Amino acid sequence: MYLKSIEVHGFKSFANKIVFEFHNGITGIVGPNGSGKSNVGDAVRWVLGEQSAKQLRGSNMQDIIFSGTELRKPLGFAYVAITLDNSDHKLPVDYEEVTVARRVYRSGESEYLINGTNCRLRDVQELFLDTGIGKEGYSIIGQGQIDRILSGKPEERRELFDEAAGIVKFKKRKSIAEKELEEERLNLSRISDILTEIEKQIGPLEKQSLVAKEYLHLKEELKKLEVNQFLLEYEKNSNLKEGINNKLQIVTDDLTATKNQFESTKAEYEKLESTLEVINTDLEETRTKKNELQLDLEKTDGEIKVLEEQIASIIQNGAMYQNRIESVYQNRKAKEEELQKFNQEKKEVEDAFAAINGRQSAANDNLTAIRDAIHALTKEIETCNSDIFKYLNENGTIKTNIQRYETILEQNTIKKAEINQKVLKNKSEEATIGLAADEFKKQVLQAEEAIQKKKGELTKLQESIVAEQKKMDEMGAKLNQKNQSYLSENAKLDSLRNLTERYDGYGNSIRRVMEQKANNPGIIGVVADIIKVEKSYETAIETALGGNIQNIVTDHENTAKALIEFLKKNKFGRATFLPLTSMKASGTPNQNALKEKGVIGLASSLVQAEERFAGLIQSLLGRIYVVDHIDNAIALARKYSYALRIVTLEGEQLNPGGSLSGGAYKNASNLLGRRREMEELEKTVAALKAETEELQVLREESKNLRQKYREELDAGKSALQKLFVEENTAKLSLRQEEAKVEEIKKTYGEFARELKELDSQNQDLSNNLEKLNEDLNENMRLSKELEARIDECNHMLSDKRKEEAASNESAASLRVELSNLDQKRGYALENIRRVSGEIAHLDAEANQLKEEAENSSKQKVLKEELIEGNQKKKEFDAKSLAESIQKLERLTEQKESMTRDYKSFFSKREELSTRMNDLDKEVFRLQNQLEKLEEALDNLITYMWEEYELTISSAEEFKDDKLSDFDANRKEIGAYKGKIKSLGDVNVNAIEDFRNLSERYE
Repeated sequence: MYLKSIEVHGFKSFANKIVFEFHNGITGIVGPNGSGKSNVGDAVRWVLGEQSAKQLRGSNMQDIIFSGTELRKPLGFAYVAITLDNSDHKLPVDYEEVTVARRVYRSGESEYLINGTNCRLRDVQELFLDTGIGKEGYSIIGQGQIDRILSGKPEERRELFDEAAGIVKFKKRKSIAEKELEEERLNLSRISDILTEIEKQIGPLEKQSLVAKEYLHLKEELKKLEVNQFLLEYEKNSNLKEGINNKLQIVTDDLTATKNQFESTKAEYEKLESTLEVINTDLEETRTKKNELQLDLEKTDGEIKVLEEQIASIIQNGAMYQNRIESVYQNRKAKEEELQKFNQEKKEVEDAFAAINGRQSAANDNLTAIRDAIHALTKEIETCNSDIFKYLNENGTIKTNIQRYETILEQNTIKKAEINQKVLKNKSEEATIGLAADEFKKQVLQAEEAIQKKKGELTKLQESIVAEQKKMDEMGAKLNQKNQSYLSENAKLDSLRNLTERYDGYGNSIRRVMEQKANNPGIIGVVADIIKVEKSYETAIETALGGNIQNIVTDHENTAKALIEFLKKNKFGRATFLPLTSMKASGTPNQNALKEKGVIGLASSLVQAEERFAGLIQSLLGRIYVVDHIDNAIALARKYSYALRIVTLEGEQLNPGGSLSGGAYKNASNLLGRRREMEELEKTVAALKAETEELQVLREESKNLRQKYREELDAGKSALQKLFVEENTAKLSLRQEEAKVEEIKKTYGEFARELKELDSQNQDLSNNLEKLNEDLNENMRLSKELEARIDECNHMLSDKRKEEAASNESAASLRVELSNLDQKRGYALENIRRVSGEIAHLDAEANQLKEEAENSSKQKVLKEELIEGNQKKKEFDAKSLAESIQKLERLTEQKESMTRDYKSFFSKREELSTRMNDLDKEVFRLQNQLEKLEEALDNLITYMWEEYELTISSAEEFKDDKLSDFDANRKEIGAYKGKIKSLGDVNVNAIEDFRNLSERYE
């Protein structure tokens, strides 16, 4: 058995996946300090099951996972696998080659594998027993272990020798056998203690068992007596209830007839009252109309008098308006004559002003022209003088520049020859360096392309890893959630199954019978098991079934008979059986009741069952109506004279006769909903389990894919590092060559720039010399022309100044005359505006007076028409007033006649009302008696159900015809209660405990 290879990935310093293959001739692994030699030995100890982090030179197990560097990220797991040659089958497995692996994650998860199959640490340890390869074996000796072995305790050295001798396996087996023997010895000791304790308990339990049996016998007899008492009391109350129902029916019929008679009288009374009300309304309207007509007559007289006075006032105002209009016309005529006089004066002044104004304009134009000419001549003389001085200064500067430019041209010619020689030398060096730089550029471009491509690949791998990790996290969270939901729902399902299998919530007799179901195929099941109900109807159906929900369904009467004998023989109690052959529908339900408000349907139509149970369902539920809530149920019961059995969705029950039950039985346990809940839970559990398995498969696939991406990423990073080194080398060489080229180009550029500057400077100098000579000659010619023009302008300027003085004197005299005429014209215009305004005011006043006179005339005509209309209205109102007085007298007589008839109805209505009250009180009294009896009956039924789980039908089985006397039966019940009380506290479970202890003791 030889070591063939060790595979390490992520363990301590081994960031990359490394495989150590051990061929023939390999003695060991050597290297400098810190290279990781000891980590190889630690890896082997770890994969063989080392659990101590201290032995692996760490503080906790997460320290063995590669924790990263400045350039590398930390890993999330550590993995080590060793492969051994098992051709000699030294290891107890059927493989020629055995690979043992161990993997741990940062999250704390760990796993062991043998040939790729998950296993336990114990399996790995047992595999290497007696081979010397275990973590404590002599084949692995770490740093410092030689000294620890030599200086250790004898017991510790003994373990090493046992491993070498190959007896460790047998010693472990011996240890296990001794441990099992010790456990059996302890079990025997416990059994002895139990027997001793049982011996102490058997005597007292036997006495308690005898007392309990007597108690149960007395209690069974008491139950029979109480059931008989219940039946007697139930029969008595039922008879009383029937008698009260008959009386209530008679009184109710009488009350209905009286109410009908009262309603008839009331209708006649209302008709008479309605007629009287119409007469009163008409009478009131007539009085109102009469008063309104009297007021209108008085108002019309007043309006006529006011209109006559207004007409007299209008005639007086018309004369006043005419006098005022004549006075306004006379004033206007005087003002027009005054306005004509002022217009004539204005015209004469304006004609004189226009003549003088024309003369002044001509004088001003002439003076302006003379002054413009003087200004132009003065300016021209100044310009000529300035230009002459400028030309003299320019000529001196031009001569100096000509001499300087000629000297610079000679120096530039010598400098150009020197620069041309240097340029030829630099071009030769540039060509040589450029070839080397091009080669380095190609290398850099190739390296950059490879790096970008590799970076893209690594980025995609990193994104894939992140995506897979995120997917794993999400699926892990979902898996935990689904596992929790699965465990929770599965626990609920198991609990419900246990309750169902034990028939929890059923009576003891029911459970005993259902235990025989496997041996007796005639037992079909309890009623709750054979029907299905929607969740919303469960409460209503369970209320409708009552005690019948626990009745046992059999195939025929013989099966029921045999089971009754079984219960009697074993004294297991009583049970009610429903043979399918004898269960038939009874009666036909009232179809009209199904159409009433709030009625959902018959209880039998709201359950589902097999076709063979149709008769049973109709028998139990065929005449029970299900209603949405209690208000509609009460209305339905009243309408059908309390003859229906009704249940509501919330569990209230209305029985025939009018009794009403509510709430829930104290031992109710929702037997109908149990099976529905189990089916729902089974579907939920199956779905959750499938989802959990699917998530586990997907998470494992994602985990494997993430590991593949990580391995590819590590390989890509190594390749990228090599490409970076190649790129940096090529870039460094390229920069050196480019620096040389730049230096040469810089020098060459300076030479070219200097030559260009010299050529440009020479050209500029030549052009400037030529231009300077031309400018010098031109300046001398222009100076002579300017001197001649200055003399000519001085003669012209003297003549113009004389003309300016004469024009100034003429313009001054004309301005004085114009000022006088302007004052006269302003005075005339002011008078014209004043008189025109006064005329306009008089015209407006005259027009206003005319309009007021015309309005007065119109008002007079209108007032006369209104007086005529009021006279006609006065005559009409007087006629209507006489008619209203006659109608008022007639209606008053009619009202007095009907009031006498109206009083005769009161005595008749009072008599009927008194009779209705008496009948209503009697109905109320009888209903109270009926409700008390129904309550007493309900209490009896409830007591029997809660105490003995018996209904009326099942109670009949206990009836004893000999004990039919009510008082004698009550005395017998008192005697049995006294006997039970004399027994004291009874432990009913002592019978079962005594039997169980006896069996265990035997």
